[in-house]
Amino acid sequence: MQPGMWIDTHCHLDAADFAADVAAVRQRATAAGVLHCVLPAVAPANFEAVRQLAHRHGDSYALGIHPLCTGEATADDLQALERALAAHRDDPRLVAVGEIGLDHFVPGLDRDRQDYFYRSQLELARRHGLPVLLHVRRSADGLLKHLRRTPVAGIAHASNGSAQQPAEFVRLGFRLGFGGTVTFERALQIRRLAIDLPLSALVLETDAPDIPPHWLYRTPEVR
Repeated sequence: MQPGMWIDTHCHLDAADFAADVAAVRQRATAAGVLHCVLPAVAPANFEAVRQLAHRHGDSYALGIHPLCTGEATADDLQALERALAAHRDDPRLVAVGEIGLDHFVPGLDRDRQDYFYRSQLELARRHGLPVLLHVRRSADGLLKHLRRTPVAGIAHASNGSAQQPAEFVRLGFRLGFGGTVTFERALQIRRLAIDLPLSALVLETDAPDIPPHWLYRTPEVR
C-alpha cells in the first residue's frame, strides 16, 4: 500500500447497484484516491463474490452473516462460514469476520436469533484470530456486552450513540466509522463524536451503495 492513500473500510462492491459497471466504479474510486477497499460479505451466498472481487481489484474482504440475514440463516450457514475461514486462512486478502452485529432498528427481526448468530461469529473470529466488522444500529449496548465476554478487536461500522458507547468500543480495541451520515446537517451527535474522539480511533468508510453523503443521497456511490 502507498503512504497517504485512502482506504474505504466498508464497501459492498458486490451489490446489485454496481453490477453493470463494477470495474468502472472501482476505477473512479482509485482516481479519487481510494486505493484500497474492504469488501464485507453478508451471507454465504456472496462469500465467493466478495473474495473474487477483492482479488480482481487488489482489495481485501471479510466473511460473515449480516444481522438482517439472520432470519433465514441456519446453523449450516455458520458451518459454511467456519469452512470458508479455514479454507482461506492463508489468504492475505481475508482480513476480518463481517459484516456481523445486531440491528435493533428494523422491525420484525428476532433479537434472540440475532444474538445467537452474533455470539457464534464472535467466537469464530476469536478462534481464527481475526477482527470483526460490526453492524451497529441502535444496538451498541448489546454488541458491547458480548464483546466483553468474547473479546476481539475490529471496526464498529456506522457508529452512533452516546459519548460513552463509542468510548467503550475504543477501550475494547475498536476503531469507529461513520459513513456519509456525518455529513448530514441534523447528525449533530455523530459530528460531535467525530470531533471529540481521537483521530487514531477513526476510520473512513462509504458503506456504498448505502449511506451516501447528503449531496449524493440518492446516488449509490461517492464520486
